[in-house]
Amino acid sequence: METVQLIIDNKEVVVEKGTTILEAAKTIGIDIPTLCYMKLEDTNFENKPGGCRVCVVEVEGRRNLAPACKSECTAGMNINTHSVRVVNARRTVMELILSDHPFECLVCAKSGNCELQSLAQKLGIRDIAYKGEQSHYKSDQSPAIIREMDKCIMCRRCETACTEVQTVGVLSAINRGFESVVATAFEMDLDHSSCTFCGQCVAVCPTGALTERDSTREVMDAIVNPTKTVIVNTAPAVRAALGEEFGMPAGTLVTGKMVSALRKIGFNYVFDTDFAADLTIMEEGTELLGRLGKHLAGDKDVKLPMLTSCCPGWVSFFEHQFPDMLDIPSTAKSPQQMFGAIAKTYFADKLGIKREDMVVVSVMPCLAKKYECSRDEFKVDGNPDVDLSISTRELAQMIKNFNINFDALEEDEFDKPMGESTGASVIFGTTGGVIEAAVRTAYEVHTKKTLERVDFKELRGMEGIRSATIDFDGLPINIGIAHGLGNARKLLEDIRAGKSQFHAIEIMACPGGCIGGGGQPYHHGKIEVLKKRQAAIYSEDEKKVIRKSHENPDIKKLYAEFLGEPCGHKSHELLHTHYYNKQKKSEL
Repeated sequence: METVQLIIDNKEVVVEKGTTILEAAKTIGIDIPTLCYMKLEDTNFENKPGGCRVCVVEVEGRRNLAPACKSECTAGMNINTHSVRVVNARRTVMELILSDHPFECLVCAKSGNCELQSLAQKLGIRDIAYKGEQSHYKSDQSPAIIREMDKCIMCRRCETACTEVQTVGVLSAINRGFESVVATAFEMDLDHSSCTFCGQCVAVCPTGALTERDSTREVMDAIVNPTKTVIVNTAPAVRAALGEEFGMPAGTLVTGKMVSALRKIGFNYVFDTDFAADLTIMEEGTELLGRLGKHLAGDKDVKLPMLTSCCPGWVSFFEHQFPDMLDIPSTAKSPQQMFGAIAKTYFADKLGIKREDMVVVSVMPCLAKKYECSRDEFKVDGNPDVDLSISTRELAQMIKNFNINFDALEEDEFDKPMGESTGASVIFGTTGGVIEAAVRTAYEVHTKKTLERVDFKELRGMEGIRSATIDFDGLPINIGIAHGLGNARKLLEDIRAGKSQFHAIEIMACPGGCIGGGGQPYHHGKIEVLKKRQAAIYSEDEKKVIRKSHENPDIKKLYAEFLGEPCGHKSHELLHTHYYNKQKKSEL
């Protein structure tokens, strides 16, 4: 390894050749402010256009200031990161950026989480010396994501997340000079584009230019409506991240406190989406075994590999990008939509109320869930199975609005019957978890033998693409796993080219799976945060008495009393869906 020696703020440092000044400074504890720079450890992608110039430093012998994020270290460099010239330059740059930025901090959704706001405070900026015309762009109000591009600072982080990490390619810089902005092709609205609503653009935006659609007011309106029965269900990944919004370490499980908080907010019933995850395994696992059986019988028309369908961002991705392969994914609905369908039939019947008098709210780590519950195929006579979906961040804000001391809450339990779940359902929250849960059930259903080892660690990890072969008592099942849509594209292109040898593939849109969803507390691409959330998920699984979906007593009761059998007539009507060619829509 070739190294170079240099001096930064009178400190000697030796780094590998090719290291940037920004990275070198970090090795000796020197913080250089940035805005456009972003390093996503969970995907190994970097955004360093060097456009904002906030990270400039003074290099001895160089006439102009150097952007630390793009300038590589060379032997003998003598760098000053906080000279008067450097500080004045940074302040000037920030004042120019702020001169073309709306002064709406008090009502901005990112207030308190805005990197532009934090940096302005750090630099002590209290007045804008440069005043003049401000740029104005139309607001884009999609079902899941709101774009307020007057607040865009052209850092282009969202472009990196959308185009390089996710390979969706919806966002890119357009126009020049004062008119430049990050936008969609032809500046169409997001819901007319091929956007998947995964929310990774929102997760990396340093300002309020990209935020989720806030549904908390609609939730509150429903709760105070005496004619409505309002039930809530919470996804597995939420409990592993919600605590971060209240100062708890990443990976702190807050399941019981979360349930208590939801009761205090005023929901009539508090359920667990994990119940529906167990239900998903019953349907998806049965469908997989059915396809495998036909394959083994010599049916050459059977569609393999079967792809999981729990993630709406991923579903939207293949509808837009691979419309020729719509018959390959499982037809099983996501746990969110299965929950809503059962809640407004089975549970509504138990309560003796009409479906339109029930409001189903889901708490999800994902912004695509907002889009998913608005899809027409998940409505009955215009009434949606899931009325409203809020993010982990939105739930945290509601708890704060109610002045609930989250840390002091007592532990509480989910209501029955749709609150009972297994360890298999909990691991839905992380990459590899859905297929591991499916294997636990499919193995026993296929072999009629008890599965003694339920921890399939060969399916776990954080690599973007993984594979394993699981022995179903003499029948080898080849399994693929991908998280992040860029990695999903690689597997899909192999399938299209006839190169895939997999029987089943799990795909999740977001890096790390749901634990890294676009609606989770901002983790800024830090892999250690995701690993701690993942460890929390597996920890809850290990503590469960029942760890296989088909052993959930309330799932058994649901089939006995209402559904009949997995993939039967009634379950197919309520719990399965179909897909659409969205490529045509985005080309209009």
